[in-house]
Amino acid sequence: MPEGKFDREFLRGALVLMSRSEVDRLLYVSDHPLSTAELRGRPVKRKLVYAVTSDGLVNQLKAKKYTTVMIPPYDYTRIEKIKVAVVAAQSAGLLKDGDTVLALAGPGNDKVMDTLVKVTIGSEDPEEKIRVDTLGLPPEFSSQVVESLIHTAMEIGAEGYEGRPVGTIIVIGDSTAVMEKSRQLILNPFQGISEAERNALDPPIREAVKTFSALDGAFIIREDGVVLAAGRYLLTMSRDVKLPMGLGARHSAAASISAESKAVAITVSQTTGTVRVFKEGEIALELRQKLRRV
Repeated sequence: MPEGKFDREFLRGALVLMSRSEVDRLLYVSDHPLSTAELRGRPVKRKLVYAVTSDGLVNQLKAKKYTTVMIPPYDYTRIEKIKVAVVAAQSAGLLKDGDTVLALAGPGNDKVMDTLVKVTIGSEDPEEKIRVDTLGLPPEFSSQVVESLIHTAMEIGAEGYEGRPVGTIIVIGDSTAVMEKSRQLILNPFQGISEAERNALDPPIREAVKTFSALDGAFIIREDGVVLAAGRYLLTMSRDVKLPMGLGARHSAAASISAESKAVAITVSQTTGTVRVFKEGEIALELRQKLRRV
């Protein structure tokens, strides 16, 4: 879609708002950085955070001293992309509770930015927390691990396994309690591998998680990213968990384990590819795909 006069005025308006003292950050979710002309005369560099999908672009922007985070390149809606960018920015320590953030996004790979969202980090508004809260994890959790596994779940939801859709559960944290509340369904493919070689922050292990997502059962992962097991059957089924209509046994099990332990559970829907993060028995983050690739 070609950029028109109104689009340029819309962007200028967002940049004017960003310059106000009430705004702490502008999250620019696009692989098309702002031009020098658009930034000229605006003291915005301190507030600007780019969210891009390319390693090369990350390096280019950082070389120019721009603050940048990377997000997965999947075809989510504008609001979903903003939610992912918020997760990535807070994981990188760029956002804190109480910050007022303006987030700009557009359709697909188009240069036009047509969506502006105001987000207050850590808002107590229940609707806002469901949409953009980045989980408020206790200090023993590595936010980098959680973000990495959310991105891995998004890849599973978008790509499936060998051309067919798959669903899975990834349980992070409180691993002693989670192991006690589950049992092994199949031979654990991670058994016997040293901890140093089975951390979910390592690309080969993330690829293994994607591969083993085709197996029945859940992944159990420690707060620091060490994968303890795959193919675990979760024994919990809390009566206090209330899920939206249409969510089945996988989501109920994930919600229940997060309610009966201090763990966080990530699900990938086999039907839609939607990624949901459960904390304390409730959906804390939901990322719906616009169009599934498999």
